[in-house]
Amino acid sequence: MSVSESDFHIAVGEGTVSAVFARPGSPSATVVVAHGAGAGMEHPFLRGFTDGLNSLGVATLRFNFPYREAGRKFPDRPPAAIAAWRAAVAAAAERAAEHGDTGPLWAAGKSFGGRMASMAVAEGMEAAGLVYLGYPLHAPGKPDKLRDGHLYGITAPMLFLQGSRDTFATPKLLEDVVGRIGPSAVLQWVEGGDHSFAVAGLKRSAAEVGASLAEPVARFIRAAG
Repeated sequence: MSVSESDFHIAVGEGTVSAVFARPGSPSATVVVAHGAGAGMEHPFLRGFTDGLNSLGVATLRFNFPYREAGRKFPDRPPAAIAAWRAAVAAAAERAAEHGDTGPLWAAGKSFGGRMASMAVAEGMEAAGLVYLGYPLHAPGKPDKLRDGHLYGITAPMLFLQGSRDTFATPKLLEDVVGRIGPSAVLQWVEGGDHSFAVAGLKRSAAEVGASLAEPVARFIRAAG
């Protein structure tokens, strides 16, 4: 499948962040994808994931948060990260409109990126649905401090893709949270996967791991309509 790809910058506050828009012909949907706390948008995992979605007929826009663009290690506070999310979704909607694409626009993110997407939607950002690639429900070893309060007010479809060995989400706690959200939320386990979805004994590159998550995400988006 032929995919066109363009690099550009998105204005966020007083600065800009890098972004890449990739579009197959006649995409069925557009997914905006944010990176996790420890790596930027060019990480092989994220590139593999977006390449996988493109091969399945889904357009993608991945972007950097301001802290990553500036070369800082500590993630942005929620207001700055949410502002970046809003700007990225607006940029994706603009590019979809330029091409006459009418499919739904979804928000997805790895760990921190997904949590910030959910906070942005909880504060009113429009998205047809949300995809969490390893939701950081709590810090490792701190299951008493959950990051779930804002999730219960979100009515859009949500897919939680989670490694069964992910130390950022105790399985029983995450199952309880998803159950309390209701039927709009679906939890899908990646058996043996850690927070990066690496499975012990299974040798795969980060790009291959990311690409392996594209199919269940594309399937969920199609089912949501």
